Amino acid sequence: MNADWLQGNIEAVLFDLDGVLTATAKIHAICWKRMFDAYLKRRAALHNESFSPFDTETDYKAYVDGKLRYDGVASFLQSRGIELPHGTPDDDPDQETVCGLGNRKDRMVGEILASETVEVFEGSIRLVHWLKRRSMRMAVVSASKNCGAVLAAAGITDLFEVRVDGVVAERMNLPGKPAPDTFLHAAGMLKVAPERAVVVEDAMAGVEAGRSGGFGLVVGVARHGNADALRASGADLVVSDLGELLPESEQF
Repeated sequence: MNADWLQGNIEAVLFDLDGVLTATAKIHAICWKRMFDAYLKRRAALHNESFSPFDTETDYKAYVDGKLRYDGVASFLQSRGIELPHGTPDDDPDQETVCGLGNRKDRMVGEILASETVEVFEGSIRLVHWLKRRSMRMAVVSASKNCGAVLAAAGITDLFEVRVDGVVAERMNLPGKPAPDTFLHAAGMLKVAPERAVVVEDAMAGVEAGRSGGFGLVVGVARHGNADALRASGADLVVSDLGELLPESEQF
């Protein structure tokens, strides 16, 4: 593919992290399942109900993928008709609140990140280096509060001028994806108008955020055969790997 997707006075590219730059989406999916299944099993036993496990395909993509952690917990619980107190971000991971369950999942992720290396998608990193040589402004926009640790573990922190993650969203009281606020905040930090920035996402919620934010181009990364769903969510361009966006001379 040539670089036509950069035409139109594009000045910045805003990347999601998990599933776009790093192969950590599978870690998050595993931890969501472990946390929710343990909770749902205990709830089923207490209420003498049948246990219906968390599905890492349908439930993950529909309710938690790309969203801020507590939003993901609340969204999935709502899908099961379960109401819990929201709690506060300081809740102990063992508390039965939305924040407590979210913190329980975060603890699981932290344990895995402390013991395993973080893989990057080589096509994505080649694209980032190519954009950097073109003096393109770049940011990472992630719902994860582990974003900084993941970037550091992957050795790619210095490639991006700006990071807007779950920590920043909480501090600035920014609603998470599919609201466009985190992407708009990143564009503002780069001093680039949304119509002159590209959003790169693998989650439907992130694609929806890019579309509703009025960004110049929304690129969907379909790593799991979900190209049609990403297009339906508002992606202008869908690829299976970001290396496809490089000029042919740079792809190998």
